[in-house]
Amino acid sequence: PQAKTAVSDEEVIHREVKSKLYYLKYFIDGEEGYVTIATTRPETILGDTAVCVNPNDPRYTKLKGKRLLVPLIKRSIPIIYDEYVDMEFGTGALKVTPAHDINDHMLGDKHNLETIDIFNDDGTLSNEAQLYIGMDRFEVRKKIVVDLEKEVNLEKVEDYINNVGYSERTDAAIEPKLSMQWFLKMQDLAKPALDAIMDGEIQLHPHKFVNTYKHWMENVKDWCLSRQLWWGHRIPVWYLPDGGYVVAESAEQALTLAKEKLSNPNLTLSDIRQDDDVLDTWFSSWLWPISVFDGIRNPNNEDINYYYPTDILVTAPEILFFWVARMIVAGYEYRGSKPFKTVYLHGIVRDEQRRKMSKQLGNSPDPLELAKKYGADGVRMGMLLCSAAGNDLLFDESLTEQGRNFCNKIWNAFRLVKGWEVDNSIEQPQHSAVAIDWINSILNREIAKLNDHFEKYRLSEALMDVYKLFWDEFSSWFL
Repeated sequence: PQAKTAVSDEEVIHREVKSKLYYLKYFIDGEEGYVTIATTRPETILGDTAVCVNPNDPRYTKLKGKRLLVPLIKRSIPIIYDEYVDMEFGTGALKVTPAHDINDHMLGDKHNLETIDIFNDDGTLSNEAQLYIGMDRFEVRKKIVVDLEKEVNLEKVEDYINNVGYSERTDAAIEPKLSMQWFLKMQDLAKPALDAIMDGEIQLHPHKFVNTYKHWMENVKDWCLSRQLWWGHRIPVWYLPDGGYVVAESAEQALTLAKEKLSNPNLTLSDIRQDDDVLDTWFSSWLWPISVFDGIRNPNNEDINYYYPTDILVTAPEILFFWVARMIVAGYEYRGSKPFKTVYLHGIVRDEQRRKMSKQLGNSPDPLELAKKYGADGVRMGMLLCSAAGNDLLFDESLTEQGRNFCNKIWNAFRLVKGWEVDNSIEQPQHSAVAIDWINSILNREIAKLNDHFEKYRLSEALMDVYKLFWDEFSSWFL
């Protein structure tokens, strides 16, 4: 609600938080007795349209055909029966709020329940809630618990560890909310992209991410394309006076299509309205291998034919689905071929507590200060030495110090050798010839190892071999 926009599941970070589990009494409509339900979000009871129990649960068989009263607002709602409910969890009775929980929404569709949206886009309560209108959801949570206790609807409260979703962008707790959005059906689109990885047409390094990719693509969900943001590619949809719509590249084209669709030549631009939403930023990003070479508007131009597919994409595992998978989908959909041959997935730099570096946390060192203190090459060397393919790096300044020391070792060795002069009149001693044969043998061995590392994208291992070769073999022994 802080950003006032829809977000995808991949943009939600789940964290375990200390919460409360509230046990509430839903009194039976028209007679004595009640059903107890447990919830961590008591404010959402104002949107309840049913209570669901398992048909095999003997505790509730006598309640078939009964109705319950939603606490405080006394809305009469049915008791429904569905095996979805786990009899062993909580009280075995589940409040159903179709507008504010994805699982409840599926139950609502299945049992033809009413949907009541009690939240505004900013997280305050709407008129549909009947109570606490305009108040923030978390303030309502405090107030409604007090009111439930006054009305004898609150049975007990327990401490509870809850898995709460937070927005990756704003760090605000996500509020599930039913809204109208544009979706792209992904199941058919995903199959060629899945086959490309599983058949080896596109190589993923490290290989361990193949299973992650496979799981995502086999369980792909429809893509929510629309965002309620100020900046982005505006959705090219225009709504018509009759409630229909047309898709067009411009308002003028949309008007032409509208006239044809409605058989009304008198329509004007003021009669049609473009959708206010913009496309998810990844929708433009998934076209990147094609669009940078004008391959959408001009699919057979010289540049796209030369550069597509590219050789290798280097990126982070955290956007394997956000970006990489979608680029592969777009490649096969719009050009019928892969956008790149290889994907190299490197880790990300984290702090000592394994948190991502961020301005908000203030845990990110200033790279310019590090370069000033240890030298740019020292920083690069230190970081790369400890960056095994696909694994995250826990930042420690001692790493850059190690990198600086290695660079100094190279510099000192160079200064030593630079001062030497060759005297061709002296015959080379036997022990010197043996030493040169030895270092050449070591060098040829290491070159073969380095080539193998590079072919397998083991960059950290390659750099460590260079480190050992120069420090241990060349400097400590040969020089």
